[in-house]
Amino acid sequence: MADGYYSGGSPVVQIIANPDAGSSSQRRLRALQRAFTSAGARTILSESHSGEVRIDPDAQHVCVVGGDGTLRHVAAAVYRSGLPVTLSLYPMGTVNLIARERGYSRDPATFVARILGGTHRRDHYVAMIGDIILSGVASVGPDSYAVANLSLPLKRLFGRAAYVLAFFTVLAHWRRPGLEVTTAEGVIACEAIYIAKGRYFAGPWSFAPRASVEHRLLHGVALRHARRIDFARFVWRLWRGRDLGRDPNLVLFSCDRLSIAGNASPLQADGDIVANTPLTIAVRAEPFSFA
Repeated sequence: MADGYYSGGSPVVQIIANPDAGSSSQRRLRALQRAFTSAGARTILSESHSGEVRIDPDAQHVCVVGGDGTLRHVAAAVYRSGLPVTLSLYPMGTVNLIARERGYSRDPATFVARILGGTHRRDHYVAMIGDIILSGVASVGPDSYAVANLSLPLKRLFGRAAYVLAFFTVLAHWRRPGLEVTTAEGVIACEAIYIAKGRYFAGPWSFAPRASVEHRLLHGVALRHARRIDFARFVWRLWRGRDLGRDPNLVLFSCDRLSIAGNASPLQADGDIVANTPLTIAVRAEPFSFA
């Protein structure tokens, strides 16, 4: 293996798949396992169910098969295990923001060649919400309320379209929460907040182009007012790639720690509701290692 990526013998790769992921496919999972085996790796196939994950003590590399939520569960298990494994994410979720940022291929042979080649190893910083990991993006706003009201059967049946339906249902009856976001720079009064650890949001868009999983920073956008028209203007600027800083209703900031207080509201992180305000989000000092 290149650059001494593995020490002696066949690399041991634990493949942890989420069978409930939005685009889960047994055919693609088998193709990925075959690609690892054909490249000389010994594979251990495991499943992630509702965050119940065990890292095999023989594993040298853990390949997560699923979306950003599955990655959160597996990364937490790696942290608890204390094992010096590297991680990767094969995209098979409803939305695959971290896989997009990391540039992982959906082609099994191309993906495996990158992982076993050892030339893409990078630090990957996450943020912590209590003991919960945030890898990509978090928010309190209409979308977090939509995720809170999302039906799992609908998500399995319609995938990303289920989020869109839930979002517009929430927006039709939207009651703006009063929030206070506190950073080292001061307090921001707002009615919605978006926090980026990674670069992408809801697909190929970004409200924080400078955000990166390789940096120890959070990037935020607070909406002072989050009326339907304010939110529509924010989304329009986002989709069109316009400068968000030119909208006086938006407050852009960067920090390594923040707290959110105010009306009790759900916070979504990487596509799942993980906490309710008040809460604190802080960048974890030690990074994970991604291949």
